[in-house]
Amino acid sequence: MTETRVDVVVLGLGVGGEEVAGKLATAGLAVVGIDDRLVGGECPYWGCIPSKMMIRAANALAEARRVDLLAGRAQTWPDWAPVATRIREEATDNWNDEAAVRRFTDKGGRFVRGRGVLDGPGRVRVGDDVYVAERGIVIGTGTSPSVPPIDGLAGTPYWTNREIIECAELPASLLVLGGGAIGLELAQVFARFGVHVRIMERHERVLAIEEPEAGEVVADALRAEGIEIDTNAGVERVSHDADGFAVHLTGGRTVRGERLLAATGRHAALGALGLDSVGLDAQQRYLVPDGRMRVGEGIWAVGDVTGQGAFTHVAMYQAGIAVRDVLGQGGPDADYHALPRVTFTDPEVGAVGLTERQARDRGLTVKVSVSPLGESSRGWIHGPGNAGFIKLVADADRNVLVGATSTGPSGGEVLGWLSVAVHAEVPIGTLRHMIFAYPTFHRAIEDALHRLG
Repeated sequence: MTETRVDVVVLGLGVGGEEVAGKLATAGLAVVGIDDRLVGGECPYWGCIPSKMMIRAANALAEARRVDLLAGRAQTWPDWAPVATRIREEATDNWNDEAAVRRFTDKGGRFVRGRGVLDGPGRVRVGDDVYVAERGIVIGTGTSPSVPPIDGLAGTPYWTNREIIECAELPASLLVLGGGAIGLELAQVFARFGVHVRIMERHERVLAIEEPEAGEVVADALRAEGIEIDTNAGVERVSHDADGFAVHLTGGRTVRGERLLAATGRHAALGALGLDSVGLDAQQRYLVPDGRMRVGEGIWAVGDVTGQGAFTHVAMYQAGIAVRDVLGQGGPDADYHALPRVTFTDPEVGAVGLTERQARDRGLTVKVSVSPLGESSRGWIHGPGNAGFIKLVADADRNVLVGATSTGPSGGEVLGWLSVAVHAEVPIGTLRHMIFAYPTFHRAIEDALHRLG
């Protein structure tokens, strides 16, 4: 056994861990980054980057079809293979493990390929080697796809977000378990390339964590494209044979498809990290940090493993706080009251802060307004594909926005305006007296502000 003393050990080099390790190494600390998987984590290889490239291709195709629709021309289905090949090639050119490791080592860090395990205070073991951290350990081990414990599912060739991103040939049909962001985004991509898609969501609506109106708009858009959606769909068991998958629903119905995507969330695998050796509960679902990202004496956590949503922007935000704390610098504690999130369907759903339901559950005096996007000048100009709305949730006692949703074309981009308003708690009176550029989608916010009363 060998022991190596360093300043900081970063266990897990996903988006957040890579950022922490690189910044601390740049600051002159002796940093060891440990990971047995691809450096950069889920986002550049299977999550944000390739999936949004697929969505971009599908959206371009949909726009072309809207032109065909207006011109009375027949729709066509392009070949998926060259699209998938180009996406993989471009993603690999810009995001690959070798380049990520080189970026870190060029900053002075040391990379260790292997599975790291906590081995007592300030100690991380990788095989027979132990790294002793003088300043502390940062955990950024991320999450993995959650597969529901459905009878018969284990052992079948079901897809998670990883396998579906990597597929080179399209199936004739696709069953999707889960109507959250990942399930809906990928369902729409594959449907737009000619796959028959059916979504099964156990809640009463898709996008259950967002405003009900958002789920309704997206569901209507997906159904208009031929996607079948079953809500309140309990799954009793799954079977698989040479013809594909059969999903047996509560109530006796059975639906069939060539492929099945399990998109039912993600989980942090904490059991194998050796948390007990440093006095942390290995049975908890997530590592819950304080405002400085500390989860124990000399231990910080960043990214998906903290349970603050599987968002790259959250991991980067937390990484900045952890870096400042390790370096003894000041700055505000973590604050998630204006957490933004985007579902990249068409129409997009951008949301920030509290939903109406969440605000009422907190006992706030709530005012709400909704402005249909199609009633705005830009929405009318846009024509086909203009479904959406701006919804504002206000705390009437403080006269500030505490939440907002922007659903429609460029909904995620329009969200930026609303995120600033919620984050900075800008008085509604001040917002009403802004000048809104014409004709833009974000101008619909002005109408929603006036509808607040």
